[in-house]
Amino acid sequence: MSGDQARVAAQQWLECESDLNNCQEIEALLAGPESELIERFTGHLEFGTAGLRGSLGAGPQRMNRSLVQMTAAAIAQRLLQENHEEPPLVVIGFDARTQSDVFASDTARVLANQNVRCVLLPKALPTPVLAFSVLQIKASAGIMVTASHNPRQDNGYKVYWKDGAQINAPLDKEISVYLDGITPNEVKLASLDSPLIIQDEGNLLEQYLDMAASCVAQSPESELKIMYTPIHGVGKDTLVEVFARAGFTSVHVLEEQAEPDPDFPTVDFPNPEVPGTLDLALIEAKKIDADLLIANDPDADRLAVVVPDGETWRTLNGNEIGSLLAEHVLKSSEGSDRLAVTTIVSSRMLKKLAAHHGTHYEETLTGFKWIMRPGIDSQGKNFVFGYEEALGFAVGDHVHDKDGVTAALVFAELTANAKKQGRSVVDCLHDLWVRHGVHVTGQMTHRFEGSEGSEEMTQIMNQIRDDPPKKIGVVDINKVIDFSEEGSGLPPTDAVAFEADEVRVIVRPSGTEPLIKIYAEAVVAVEGENVANLEEVALKKLEEALECLDDLVKG
Repeated sequence: MSGDQARVAAQQWLECESDLNNCQEIEALLAGPESELIERFTGHLEFGTAGLRGSLGAGPQRMNRSLVQMTAAAIAQRLLQENHEEPPLVVIGFDARTQSDVFASDTARVLANQNVRCVLLPKALPTPVLAFSVLQIKASAGIMVTASHNPRQDNGYKVYWKDGAQINAPLDKEISVYLDGITPNEVKLASLDSPLIIQDEGNLLEQYLDMAASCVAQSPESELKIMYTPIHGVGKDTLVEVFARAGFTSVHVLEEQAEPDPDFPTVDFPNPEVPGTLDLALIEAKKIDADLLIANDPDADRLAVVVPDGETWRTLNGNEIGSLLAEHVLKSSEGSDRLAVTTIVSSRMLKKLAAHHGTHYEETLTGFKWIMRPGIDSQGKNFVFGYEEALGFAVGDHVHDKDGVTAALVFAELTANAKKQGRSVVDCLHDLWVRHGVHVTGQMTHRFEGSEGSEEMTQIMNQIRDDPPKKIGVVDINKVIDFSEEGSGLPPTDAVAFEADEVRVIVRPSGTEPLIKIYAEAVVAVEGENVANLEEVALKKLEEALECLDDLVKG
């Protein structure tokens, strides 16, 4: 795009912009360096993990009302390409981030203007409620306005299709093509009182609450003492009610983080994986002598867990939570058609658990748009559990996406069962290690900022492929898998795996941020030795593996 073209585009956006701050931002860009104007008005935010995500601001490279309206129009055009006996139906939800409610109502008005029926959820709710609702009312699509656990300045737009799962290729590209052909001044909005816009009065939430509570055996007045934080997100009311219906009534909510707040004032980042985010909750958990600390990210589709471990507390990583949940689900269910799914960057423990319990097992690319597919696409398999290491878990197939509320409830059940037997959650984890070997996992990330960041990431990935390492630490690499090539059994993706006898490392760029991620796992067999000692041995192998690939990425 030339400078003159960028200036015309900026003027066009300025004419349609209703937000005073965004108007001032565009005016400043028009008065500033031409290179910044061109960068801001060339193209638009791309569909990444099932939709849009980016910083709030002006222009097509930011999240704002104009871009949301254009995206809604593109989704409507794609929906109307399909054969429908009656107008398509879309259910729309939103979290409590800045402008999420406005983006949701704008979406409904744009869709209604194009003769698409809408059901608008009544208040800020967890993403799993929206994903559940798509299936429950047999909607043609679902749209959730959320940026999940992204930084406070972001918002996003997650899109589901009629199968209840996040959109995937080629749908995302098709919608993006429609979006390419839409300008902000051509989008029309119906009135919010249009007969095509149905305001849900809580019926879908009520159905979700009943479904979620049924994921565990009813436990009348469980004595388990739980500390919970929604990290200023929308999880509190839904989770507490689900737990109460299932018999878990001693849920203590961290007061400082209990209510939705788009500024997330008590944390640097509203991501439970970031060190320090759970510090306040942990202080309170210790004060009340809790049996369990659980946290959701702001849209409540992820679950973090911290548990007592002797005199200290242990933060479980996503693979440890996933392994414990899988063992609980598989041990308490039956059927040769059961299916458990995880990703190529997650622990290999699930594969061993599935074999132990006679369950089908599949690995997919990262993200729940991939994890749910084997269960959706298979006629003969019953999806019972899926997870990814980034704190995403799906228990059963009532929701075709990760669900931090039902996962939290099932984890509370397994914790309560262990407590009744005089055992801890860490004891349960050690049981798995004794049976299948000590599995420890970790990751490193490198951020690449600026306009040159993407090119630098590409160069690094090319270098890794052209000149792969021969060893991981002191161990010879015996297998290299380039997932960008055919033969892996999965759709091509930009990732490379290096495998040695007891170690595996995978390097891949993030799909949503300018990052290269390095995932590693070390496994040590338990042969009569103390599990805690072997964990230290495995952690040393893990550290060596991460450092080896980290040096390669840093060059």
